[in-house]
Amino acid sequence: MKSPYAYIAIEGNIGAGKTTFASWLSEYLGSELMLEQFQENPFLEKFYQDQERYALSVELTFVSDRYRQMRERLGARNLFRQMLVADYSFVKSMIFAKANLPAEEFKLFQTMFKLMEVQVAQPEVVAILNPNRIKIRSQITQRGRSYEQDMPDAYLDKIADHYERHYRYARGSRILWIDTSDSDFIKHPADAERLAALVLEPRSPGVYRLKA
Repeated sequence: MKSPYAYIAIEGNIGAGKTTFASWLSEYLGSELMLEQFQENPFLEKFYQDQERYALSVELTFVSDRYRQMRERLGARNLFRQMLVADYSFVKSMIFAKANLPAEEFKLFQTMFKLMEVQVAQPEVVAILNPNRIKIRSQITQRGRSYEQDMPDAYLDKIADHYERHYRYARGSRILWIDTSDSDFIKHPADAERLAALVLEPRSPGVYRLKA
């Protein structure tokens, strides 16, 4: 299947199903796939044990790794390999930093982020998978990362709130809020295809609220 877009980012809360769907969509379209290398962040597991101590370290590591990966992958595309599906957008770093850092540290982070952001291509479509918290909690349990299992619901709600605040406006892209609470794109291929159709539909830049 062909896509009207060259660069699609799949976004959403922790446990929303971003990597699973991005991988499926990339295969479905025959596109390149860019996955976040979260396992390379040495501070991530420590952050869940002591957020106050490791928040700045984890966010600085993430933003530098994402910047490096995006510059390498997006800069390497050519006319014959234009299409890219990613399981994150660069602005994810800003959303999580704003949620996790105290005000003074966030100001420092924001200054560095803005210098990087202008050098990174923005996705034409940001598809935000937005299942309810029950579905998110179930998917976190299923994927079995030990450091995520005791994550408070309040933290998931805080991240969801910061996504909502940031993506309230289109910012030049097509922002698709897609409720996937009743969708299971692992077990049911038809659900994945229906979700893909929503993501790939030609649209003008704007914010859209959709149901998978």
